[in-house]
Amino acid sequence: MKSNSQLRSVSNITSDAALDAVSAALAKAKKIGVNISVAVVDVSLNLVAFSRGDRATPHSIETSRRKANAAASTGKATGWMEKELAKTLPMASGNLLTNVPGGVPLRFNGVLGGGLGIAGGTVEQDNAVAHATLNAIGADVLQSE
Repeated sequence: MKSNSQLRSVSNITSDAALDAVSAALAKAKKIGVNISVAVVDVSLNLVAFSRGDRATPHSIETSRRKANAAASTGKATGWMEKELAKTLPMASGNLLTNVPGGVPLRFNGVLGGGLGIAGGTVEQDNAVAHATLNAIGADVLQSE
């Protein structure tokens, strides 16, 4: 049998895991007293799950999505880029991506399945919620980048 070199497999986060991530993020945010929006995208940047928590700011909706997109597309937590790239990235991507901290890649057993974006608090609060969510859903813990 001849192998098919025209196709490749892609691993994506499941809707169940994405919904678990949304629930875990909202619970952590409530515990620390911050109002957030949370977005989960797959590796193709398709929205899999989303929630705007009670009293979260309207702009946090798009910011959470852009953070999730950036984490999924780069495989890194947001906030790592140098200033020049961080300025041009939103323009070059039609505002689909951002470098604002609070986005983390979703990896399970080393396989990238998507991205998680948290927005609504300070960057420190957003990061804390994102990292706590990784732990809560059994995703790979981020290594220092």
